[in-house]
Amino acid sequence: MSSIYIQEPPTSGKVLLKTTVGDIDVELWAKETPKACRNFVQLCMEGYYDGTIFHRVVKGFIAQGGDPNGDGTGGESIYGSPFRDEFHQRLRFARRGLLAMANAGKDDNASQFFFTLAPAPELQNKHTIFGKVTGETLFNMLKLEECETDDDDRPMYPQKILKVEILNNPFPDIIPRAIKKDFKEPVKVKEKKKGVKNFKLLSFGEEAEEDEVESTSANQKYVTKGKSSHDMLKDDPTLDCAPAVVQEQADKSTKHEDSLSDDQSEMQDEENKLTTEFVRNKLKAKTDKTKKLPITTYYLGKDKQDERKRKAEEIRKEYRALKKGIADERKSRMVADTQKIKEDEEKSKKRKVIDSFHEEQETYKRLAQAVPKKGASREEFTLGLLAKFQKKMNEARQKDDEDVETTNKEDIDDDDDKDESWLSHKLEFEDKGTVLAKDASTKGDDWFEIYDPRNPLTKRRREESKKILSQRR
Repeated sequence: MSSIYIQEPPTSGKVLLKTTVGDIDVELWAKETPKACRNFVQLCMEGYYDGTIFHRVVKGFIAQGGDPNGDGTGGESIYGSPFRDEFHQRLRFARRGLLAMANAGKDDNASQFFFTLAPAPELQNKHTIFGKVTGETLFNMLKLEECETDDDDRPMYPQKILKVEILNNPFPDIIPRAIKKDFKEPVKVKEKKKGVKNFKLLSFGEEAEEDEVESTSANQKYVTKGKSSHDMLKDDPTLDCAPAVVQEQADKSTKHEDSLSDDQSEMQDEENKLTTEFVRNKLKAKTDKTKKLPITTYYLGKDKQDERKRKAEEIRKEYRALKKGIADERKSRMVADTQKIKEDEEKSKKRKVIDSFHEEQETYKRLAQAVPKKGASREEFTLGLLAKFQKKMNEARQKDDEDVETTNKEDIDDDDDKDESWLSHKLEFEDKGTVLAKDASTKGDDWFEIYDPRNPLTKRRREESKKILSQRR
């Protein structure tokens, strides 16, 4: 772990985040990532992060904040547009407690940031690392993980950034931006025209006219400046000669109060405009979602989610392949079993035939051994067999004469080896008479072959022979 700290470059700025989980000290790499650090320091100086929440917490991964809207859709940089990424070869997502910019893609950094809760190498060269949490405040930062979240990784009770203090500003030339006030033109009040009095219509018109002249002259004399008791009673010794309120101070206080009231009204108008614009954008986003298909955009942790989905898909494929392999193996086993049963049946049949053949061989061997080899005994044995055969033929002939009718009615199997009816049969040949040999000198019509070229069979044969000859050539 110490080697990681040695490889990291030295820091050149420090900021203290006061949150609901405690203080978090953050040191910045202002030399390696100047744009991100300047953006972060100036937003902290302007109080941009005060009151914002950590709207997204992925346990064992990141804790994201810095969005004034609190839903991950807001935030803007001090440059007026998203600024580019800043990668450094010595800054890597190799440990927890790193501070990096959150974005929706390449060169799309605004105000949102996140803390790493564990090593996240899949975020390398995708998000700008510009700071780290130091000291024992790291354990306060890790408390951000101890919260209940919904299916979208949003905390049920989110933690807040109460205030941000800049302990060491690496950019002394930063000047907080002044809030632009909308200039309002003063409303011109139309002066009402005074009516002209016609005193000639009255009976006492001359006297009324004189009174009117005196009153107008008095009004013009005292209209610009109000008279007090000091002005009217200058010679009274009981009155203090010093004025109660200096006129210049009174004018300044009234102007200050007027400016404060104007600022408050302008701030209220600006807040109203911002809220109406936010509601309008939100409604527009909802209508766009209903009209258009959802567009897949990059967000923080998308790579990890995609990797999880890819592994789940690989596991499903492996499970399907394993299931298919088991089914194929079972099927092949069944086929092998049936094949083995058939082979066993065939072998048993062959074995029966071979066994019967061997039995016959054994019987023939025994009979051969019983036959005497040479001498008078062999001649007697042969004559005995001949007498036995003759007796068998005589018996068969007598039996055939007795059972002529029964044999005609019954069907006799030709393949029956034990059938001895053939012993009573007679061998007779067809009588064709005397057959004389052919004389070569006297040839009849049978000796000659008749060939008719007009016969269709001969024509067909002739054409086929021609085709064969032409193919050979």
